[in-house]
Amino acid sequence: MQNYRSRITIEPGKRGGKPCIRNMRITVYDILGWLAAGMSHEEILADFPDLVAEDILAALTFAADRDHHLVAATA
Repeated sequence: MQNYRSRITIEPGKRGGKPCIRNMRITVYDILGWLAAGMSHEEILADFPDLVAEDILAALTFAADRDHHLVAATA
């Protein structure tokens, strides 16, 4: 997903300013945590019907991009 920025929003008063999915209260870190706990994309989408597959990919892309920037900054 090239442009995750249209799906990831950051609002200072919402969820402590953490990056959220499309202005919802579901954070990127929520999705990453569910995936790390072993939930499949299908299970996440079934449990949270407001999410779509592109939201999960946006969360993964955001995390990869953030990690890339952190590594580049320390090199």
